[in-house]
Formats: sequence, C-alpha cells, structure tokens
Amino acid sequence: MTLSVCLIVKDEQEVLGRCLNCVSKFADQIIVVDTGSSDDTVEEARKFTDEVYFFEWCDDFSAARNFAFEKADCDYVMWLDADDVISDENCEKIKKLKENADFDAAYLLYAASADGDKPTFEYYRERILKRSRNFKFEGAVHEAVSASGKIVYSDAVILHKKVKENEPLRNLKIYQKQIARGICLDERSKFYYGRELFFNGMYLESAAVLENFL
Repeated sequence: MTLSVCLIVKDEQEVLGRCLNCVSKFADQIIVVDTGSSDDTVEEARKFTDEVYFFEWCDDFSAARNFAFEKADCDYVMWLDADDVISDENCEKIKKLKENADFDAAYLLYAASADGDKPTFEYYRERILKRSRNFKFEGAVHEAVSASGKIVYSDAVILHKKVKENEPLRNLKIYQKQIARGICLDERSKFYYGRELFFNGMYLESAAVLENFL
C-alpha cells in the first residue's frame, strides 16, 4: 500500500525538519498544511515536499486536519504533529505495517516526553487510516477519529517531543467561543473543556462542567 502523511502546522520551523526527516523514510506523499505561520515554517516544509497548502484558521483543529486529508492521494493516510519524532526502529515498523496492510485503521503508540527522550506516558491513538473509508476528525479541540472496521494495533511508537509550550488559554478560548455561539458540547468535549478550565485555575467552573459530564 501507499501512504500519505499529513501535518497541520503553525510557526514550527524549529521542529518541522526534525519530524519530516523521519517521515521521508516511509511516506509516499507528504502533505503540510500551514494555518498561518509568521516564521519560516513554509520554507522548511518545502525542503521535503512540494505539497504545501494553506488553510485559513477557524478555531477548529478537525477542520484543518480534514482539509489535509482531502489532499491525500494514497491508499492510506497518516496524521502527525510537527513536534512528533519517530526513531529509525519505529520507522522500520511502519514500513512493515505498510507491507502487510489489510486494515481499516491502525493504532500506534503515542508517547509524550516533557523532558528528554524518555516518555512520561503513552497510549494508543488512531494514526493510519484507510483513505477509501473517508474517516473524519471530530472536535474543534483534542480532535479524534472514531475508527471502525478492521482495526490493528502496532507497537510502533510516535514520540511527541515538545520544545515549546502552547499558549495556555488557546484551547479554553476555542471552547468558550463555541459555547458563546450556542454550540452544545458533546460529552467528550465537556470532559476536555472541564480539564482546560482546571489547567487554567478555574476550579469551581471546572468542577461544574465535569460533574455535568459525569
């Protein structure tokens, strides 16, 4: 099978090359969607692919990721973040997964590292999806795909290795804008909204949202 790897990026010149250098070892198509960079992210992306697109940011991560998926031409699509890193060993595991592709969705281990290369925690995420199934991301923040059909689990690890922190109020503001527009949060979004309130010290509001979620 062939594999399209899709990223959405903004101001990631510091880490994008690190990620795409890994991706180039197994991807048949690399798609980078820029959502409004003010640094040299686009120039860095073009060192690895001619398929760099632009998406007007609308406070919706799913919309941006789905736009990237729409540009894919291969049998399967894979999503990554710019600050993801894949070791040579894990690149080989992805190559083997490609060779034996007979699934609708493949879940790979997501490992987060707050300091250094040793993961703080890890869990499975839907990562490689059969393009003909037309799977879509859902959720403006903490977006995810509800995969179905034949699902396989791989021990290949994607290391999420940040070098800078996100703007702390970014996700909270997106949820608050949705609520202000009259959008009713689904249960998954309620959980993450409550968590964002907690992370930003709004404990009473967080408790109310999480109690409603429960």
